[in-house]
Amino acid sequence: MELLIASNPDPDSRLAYLLRLPIEGGLVFRTSGTWPRTKALYCYPVSADEWPDDPDIVERAPLRSCRRRGAAIDVVLDRYRENRSQLVFTKARGRDAVFWQSPRTRKQARPNLRTPSARAAGIADLEIIVDSREHYAYRFSTQQVNVVKRTLPCGDYGTLVDGRLVAAVERKSLGDLVTSLINGTLRYALGELAALPRAAVVVEDRYSEIFKLDRMRPADVADGLAELQVRWSEVPIVFCENRQLAEEWTYRYLAAARQWAYTERDALPRIAPAADSETGDAPAAPEPSTAEVRAWAMDHGLPVSDRGRLRPEIWQAWRDAHR
Repeated sequence: MELLIASNPDPDSRLAYLLRLPIEGGLVFRTSGTWPRTKALYCYPVSADEWPDDPDIVERAPLRSCRRRGAAIDVVLDRYRENRSQLVFTKARGRDAVFWQSPRTRKQARPNLRTPSARAAGIADLEIIVDSREHYAYRFSTQQVNVVKRTLPCGDYGTLVDGRLVAAVERKSLGDLVTSLINGTLRYALGELAALPRAAVVVEDRYSEIFKLDRMRPADVADGLAELQVRWSEVPIVFCENRQLAEEWTYRYLAAARQWAYTERDALPRIAPAADSETGDAPAAPEPSTAEVRAWAMDHGLPVSDRGRLRPEIWQAWRDAHR
């Protein structure tokens, strides 16, 4: 018996891999990774016919055991490390869902705490801009947040004041953090974030997990992060225990940054009328896409075509409404 992982031949799918388990005639799932190393992986069950006739095998591992136990499938691989995992059949937001988890990610997913429901900085319906290119973005479903999707110049989540981006947060899993550090993209991302009045990087894992890496020297990763923090000390890299806590931290950081921006804007003219506020250097908020403005116009009863360019008066109406 073998656990097989192949590349998903569907280019439009967000789940890049196919997972095949040799039980019940062969169970096939679409999934986003080859092993639940840093977080539980969402799996979408599909027909066994979706398994390609000539699969592009990414990983093949012999199985010691693969058995269904109630609402879960226990998977034990015949290897020394990363050998135990479980596919759990559950419900998420009222819908059937399957999550692939390991003992490590299961422990992370249940920190035995409840995040507070109080409003961050006392702000009701905080507006958070989510970068439209962000995959599996935070939903902020337990916070009082108005989420708007738009392309951000940097970061994955941001907040606006007077139409300017005053704060942004870049989200990273531990794997993303290490990869971007090694290939150099993290350096450029911090440079862009440093141009904002306030910015941070939040990591969905513990700092201690760096020293458990087995595919690179942990000391090199720790030294690289320390060097970046010295160079861009104004952009903190914050390690949170898991995705839930990283989402909560992002919400409260952006709320505090928005409150700071309003206080800074109102206080500086009284303290030093000639002084320029830090928020004045913030980049202007990015323009929405044509599809966003078209949907907004339709919701407000403005006559627009189903495709093609929008008339200038429609764009002006959107700007007037969001000024």
